Amino acid sequence: MAKTAFDPNAVQAFLQKRKIATLEELKEVLGSASTMTVFRKLKPLGYQTSYSHRGKYYALTETPRFDEQDLWNYDGVWFSRYGNLLSTSQRFVETADAGLTAAELCHVLHVEVKEPLLQLYRAKRIAREKIEELYVYLARDPGQQRSQRLRRQDRQAATEIGESVTEGVSPELKAAIVLFFSLLDEQQRRLYAGLEAHKLGHGGDRKIADFLGIGVHTVARGREELLTHQVQREGVRQKGGGRKRVEKKRPK
Repeated sequence: MAKTAFDPNAVQAFLQKRKIATLEELKEVLGSASTMTVFRKLKPLGYQTSYSHRGKYYALTETPRFDEQDLWNYDGVWFSRYGNLLSTSQRFVETADAGLTAAELCHVLHVEVKEPLLQLYRAKRIAREKIEELYVYLARDPGQQRSQRLRRQDRQAATEIGESVTEGVSPELKAAIVLFFSLLDEQQRRLYAGLEAHKLGHGGDRKIADFLGIGVHTVARGREELLTHQVQREGVRQKGGGRKRVEKKRPK
């Protein structure tokens, strides 16, 4: 009995047009009920599965346009350069400066991560430690784990200090801080705001922006400049900024 022939280009054309698709949709395109048939067509093309929606969506390897965090979102479906949710969670924990709590990783990946983190921890692919009443997931490597723990503890201490800038401040002290802030130049204001926001951690940009009466994007930019050391050491305005130079007229 002759084998059924399937159009080898059908899956590729469909995914190029639709960007993502489920296994059932791909079966329909091929006119086959066989899961193995779909994967035989996908394998030579190169494909990725979503880490959200329990990995039910597929895309060609060439399709995702990953952002700076190596993530890609299409119609609410999330893909990662690192593959499935377990691999992605492990990668993010290992590269986090101060480890990650489940809530912090959930905020980054936009999916629930408690179970994947527990699986990784039980499989000894990552470590876990209780710091300041929170379970923090850390890299398995002892040296990296120690660095993450110290940074987490330093961040907690900085947060406690930073909270004094936005909470429980007397009217007199707030007026003094705002006065001091007004005396800084444009870059210094941005960097100061970014520093205080970084101390506060998640949500710090908005708190500092509201406290100082500036835009949240300005705070975020200042924080980014500090962390990446992109600070102008000479001059406070970008090239071309400020008032135009007035040319002196020679007396006739």
